[in-house]
Amino acid sequence: MPKFLMKRWHGQHMLWAYAVILLATVALFVYNWILGLLFIVLGGLLVLMSIRAEKSFYKDLNKYIASISYHVRKVGIAAFQHLPVGVVIYNEDRKIEWHNPYIPQMLGCDSAIGELLQDIFPYLKGRKDKEDYHLDMTICDRVYDVWVKPVERVIYFQDITVFSELEHKYEVEKPTIGLLMMDNWDELTQGMDDQSRSLLLAKVMGVITDWALKNDIYMRRMSSDRYLLLMNRLTLNNLEATRFDVLDDVRELTEEHKIPMTISMGLATDGDRLITLGQMAQASLDMALGRGGDQVAVRIGQKLSFYGGRSNAVEKRTRVRARVISHALRDLIKESDKVIIMGHRVPDMDAIGAAIGVLKAVETVGKEGYIVLEGVNPSIHKVMELINEDPKLAPRFITPDQALQMITLRTLAVVVDTHKASMLAEPKLLSLTARVVVIDHHRRSEDFLSDATLVYMEPYASSTCELVTELLQYIHEKLKMEAMESTVLLAGIVVDTKSFTQHTGARTFEAASYLRRNGADSGVIQRMLKEDLVSYIEKAEIIKHTEVMYDYVALAVAEPNRQYSQLLIAQVADTLLEMTHIRASFVVAKRPDGLIGISARSMGDMNVQIVMERLGGGGHLTNAATQLDGLLSEAVVKLRNVLKEIEEEEGLFE
Repeated sequence: MPKFLMKRWHGQHMLWAYAVILLATVALFVYNWILGLLFIVLGGLLVLMSIRAEKSFYKDLNKYIASISYHVRKVGIAAFQHLPVGVVIYNEDRKIEWHNPYIPQMLGCDSAIGELLQDIFPYLKGRKDKEDYHLDMTICDRVYDVWVKPVERVIYFQDITVFSELEHKYEVEKPTIGLLMMDNWDELTQGMDDQSRSLLLAKVMGVITDWALKNDIYMRRMSSDRYLLLMNRLTLNNLEATRFDVLDDVRELTEEHKIPMTISMGLATDGDRLITLGQMAQASLDMALGRGGDQVAVRIGQKLSFYGGRSNAVEKRTRVRARVISHALRDLIKESDKVIIMGHRVPDMDAIGAAIGVLKAVETVGKEGYIVLEGVNPSIHKVMELINEDPKLAPRFITPDQALQMITLRTLAVVVDTHKASMLAEPKLLSLTARVVVIDHHRRSEDFLSDATLVYMEPYASSTCELVTELLQYIHEKLKMEAMESTVLLAGIVVDTKSFTQHTGARTFEAASYLRRNGADSGVIQRMLKEDLVSYIEKAEIIKHTEVMYDYVALAVAEPNRQYSQLLIAQVADTLLEMTHIRASFVVAKRPDGLIGISARSMGDMNVQIVMERLGGGGHLTNAATQLDGLLSEAVVKLRNVLKEIEEEEGLFE
């Protein structure tokens, strides 16, 4: 026990002794004054001893406290000076007033006192936060966690280089699963003998195998046209940097063939489990194939990116899939109490024609069918007038409210000319039934109706009307179409192919021939598609503001104080594409609903769908669009920036 504490204990006992002596003295004075006087003398001596003991106690106490404070201060200063944390104190002018010895070691200098904060630490330039904040900063190849306390004007630096390296290593070594598929192997090798087929396969696989070995990818064959790919995240990052040039290598290798070979890939990473990664890779491959193939879909967590897609989808020579889908659709119709058919909001000729074609299939099977119509696009005004005069077709068109009242769990919902719930005339209908069929010719987008019972999406097709026409041929062998029905279906094909001048294949003409044999009237179609003089003048007003970019891209921007319908904006884009040397066109104008509409068209050697997707829209390789909020000038700037990015990344044209 410390000495001063022993004295303290002794002093406390002396007080008790004083009290006892005092009582004894009083008692003695009563009985014997001599003895009382003697006790008084003794008591005085005890008081003097007590006072000296107290003085000694406080002296020793102060000395002990001083020694402890000095020891603590000395240890604290030493620890503060050698602590592996940098400390900087700065004044109101953001000049460094003091720092501990760790800072010169960190910066590789003698001292930073008196220097401006932003000169030593450029990352902090311009920051005037009032609350504490953290940020990572790289100084002399070391990574630091910087904790800034603006109120106290103190900054702490902690070296986290090891943790940063571990984090980077973890990221680059994340497993990545991919699936590679040959898009058109059957079509390409149809008619080849075994030797030619084997030689072609050896050439293609040689290119793919060399690409895999060069990029440290493990590749395993799963079937004749499908391969499993295993790699890490670092390899995937390198492949994204090269934009998967193997797509072009394979296509160029087989260019001498009538149908060049193309491949598609779906890759996934950043998943919690390998099973999840495998499912994500398959979904990515389905997305790539649904968009026409010849491209790569990469899913990193929730982000989906596309590479390639610069060529048209290859037309399937066989109709096996059409027959299988037709029979499956017929069975679904038979099992349903009724069928509700709907296209996108403000439908065009393709959506109306496809809906009428599906309605014909429903009636042929012997079920009730209805077409949901919300809003009339000016482009179908004339055809709707003809339909309203038809006593058989007119009652089959209903409003979304009527459809909501009659739909049941056994009702079949057929979606045509779109595969996005957000674009439907009434998305609520899909939540009221578990039976959904999707028939569309657009390239598959991310917000696809994934829970559909039956999906028939073929990006190679010219229109949804073409797909529906093929399905009708297998619904029933004795199916007979009315002239009005076949005429509207043919009109949908004519509109989407620009009178058979764009995006047509052999099957397009076969479908048109079938409709013509069933009474389609081309004269009626011509009257449906006639244009009035006012619209023609409005188009000319926009066209006169056209600017040619990148030698082959036409950009027309309408006047900001005028409004134009989406149909007219699209028609201007089609017209510009007919001009000499123009291979792609973009038209930007304000719509009556206040949004800025952008329509994009191309001749096929530029994927305008990718351009529109970066602006929040979508569509097809040769036909796409989007709508933006804000000012017309802002939309034009965004479009120019996207075109510049694509030109710098991979070029606008093949």
